[in-house]
Amino acid sequence: MACCLMVGCQALEKKQQVGAAVELNGRYLYRSTLDSLTIGMSSEDSSRIAEQYIRQWAQDILLYDNATARTNEAIEAMVDDYRTTLYVRAYEERLVDKRMPKEIADSTILALYEQMPDRFKLDESIMRGILVIVPIDAPKKDKLRGWMAKQELDAIEKYVYQNASGYDLFTDRWMTTTEMMGRIPMERAELENRLRTKNQIEFSDSTKTYILQITEKHMRGEAMPMEYARPEIEKMVLYARQAEFLRSERERIYNEAIETKKVHFFD
Repeated sequence: MACCLMVGCQALEKKQQVGAAVELNGRYLYRSTLDSLTIGMSSEDSSRIAEQYIRQWAQDILLYDNATARTNEAIEAMVDDYRTTLYVRAYEERLVDKRMPKEIADSTILALYEQMPDRFKLDESIMRGILVIVPIDAPKKDKLRGWMAKQELDAIEKYVYQNASGYDLFTDRWMTTTEMMGRIPMERAELENRLRTKNQIEFSDSTKTYILQITEKHMRGEAMPMEYARPEIEKMVLYARQAEFLRSERERIYNEAIETKKVHFFD
């Protein structure tokens, strides 16, 4: 039996070492790991990267072994607390995901929107509209301006197909001034000033003309449209609902433990 055990141990040790590049305190670093770090590299670079990785790997193991060789009750307590926190957080996330209602009534959204007008003010202006970008020498730009002012989409799209280098129809969604500055190379102050006084804004650089037709706008400092504020309101509602849901769940679990005498009080 002793011989069999010895042979078995030797076989296990050989199996553990198959493909190993480095061993340290019973841990193995395998060649496949090192090879995956150096794919496509020259022999010199591969050696350098592998050596750096081995050094870091070994240092981490040695430091960990040295630290755990000396029991530190404070660290163990922190590790236990952190482990408990992770498990509790993961469990609560599952509870919220599976059991907490996520639907929010429109009446709830409207009530909060009306109750907190100062909370939902615009930090920057927003707009809806049409943006067409054409070469600076594009033909019939006067007609394009008129079609855009009247929102004659068929005519605009036909023109865009033949002449434009850029087109964005965003009449059904809000765009901020920051987003628009990514499309039109204008300074923020100039864009804000024009947006305040005009519904059609035109700007040209050395190669292109940018024509922006505004169909709806709200300036910085004004109240957000409710549909624009809705995602923020939903987030507020769900955050408050989650806090109450988890508080109630904690109370339920505790009361069940009291009733079933899982919690023992000592005199």
